[in-house]
Amino acid sequence: MTAPSTFGLSSEARNLHWLLTNLVEEVPGIESVAVVSSDGLLLLSSDPGRNDEARHARESRTGPRGSAADLATIVSGIGSLTLGAAKLMDSGAVKHTMVAMDEGSLFVMSISDGSLLGVHGSAECDMSVVAYHMALFVGRAGHVLTPELRSELRKSLETDGSTQGAAR
Repeated sequence: MTAPSTFGLSSEARNLHWLLTNLVEEVPGIESVAVVSSDGLLLLSSDPGRNDEARHARESRTGPRGSAADLATIVSGIGSLTLGAAKLMDSGAVKHTMVAMDEGSLFVMSISDGSLLGVHGSAECDMSVVAYHMALFVGRAGHVLTPELRSELRKSLETDGSTQGAAR
């Protein structure tokens, strides 16, 4: 994993980057991770090198397979679908969603204020270990994910993408 530049970011933003990097490096079987705002925008990603690809994909209306933008879109969609189901069933807030597939897993967990943590795991990942570490991340990140920090993270992704595009 290539760590994004955290130069110039607030201590809260640097801490979230560190927590995300730690999650990916410490938990076997995690393929990629995305933190998504309530309006579906990517805030933080484990594969920042693909953020530039995602920006170009939005401009050309097609997406690179497996990119941070793809994971963010899927996480946002699943979050919206499960929120609608919970309202329809009058069952309260959605805490987490797990999708087991033949060749991998997808985990979505509520962070705060509608933000979501999404993890794409390999077929070999231990789903209970991934869910446990996601809950730790949410517990540590939830209280600092303020509207100001979400705005800062969005801007850093945009800046990261334009910097990487200029380097090509």
